Amino acid sequence: MFQQALEYFLANIDKFVAALQQHLLLVVVPLLIGVFVGLPLGLWSARSKAVSTVVINGFNALRVIPSLAVLFLAIPVLGLSFASAAIALTLLAMPPILISTDVAFRNINPAIREAAIGMGMSAQQVLRQVEIPLALPVIVAGIKTATVEVIASATLAAFVGAGGLGDFIVLGFAAYDTAILLVGAVPVALLALLAEIGLSWLQRSLQPPALVK
Repeated sequence: MFQQALEYFLANIDKFVAALQQHLLLVVVPLLIGVFVGLPLGLWSARSKAVSTVVINGFNALRVIPSLAVLFLAIPVLGLSFASAAIALTLLAMPPILISTDVAFRNINPAIREAAIGMGMSAQQVLRQVEIPLALPVIVAGIKTATVEVIASATLAAFVGAGGLGDFIVLGFAAYDTAILLVGAVPVALLALLAEIGLSWLQRSLQPPALVK
């Protein structure tokens, strides 16, 4: 089976490279949107209980909606397109990034902030030099979760014509050919594994020395 998958891969390497590029784009775009929107929104949520109640509950509610359902809901508006897939994957990436950011800043010991202010630091200095370094390991943990989920779920983009490695998986199912399916599934699993290992290493490297085991 793996020999057949390798032969199919070598015979269709151009298609594979194009699909891999599309898949990476489907991962990077939602994650960038999730980071640029989720980080400030999570910080705002950590500062305000009212905002936290609305935002956290709202995005937690989104998590129960399957990505495939969001894809199909986006089709009537955006058609079979990259945009439909990007929206669904962004909604998938947002909750772990937002929630981890909220938790990271909310759990910082208030005494640390007070000590920094007592040393004459401004609010912006406290945020940049004290709070963000302390919050980063937890934030990266949320980004890691979002990255792994988006890498796996980006295979669904094949259902709306957005390409990616999911094309091989869909084709494999349609043709009842496990070898073709593996050409899509194995690289997705490897990408998720690499993201997990790489971001876990980054998370550990950002831990304050006293917390590193």
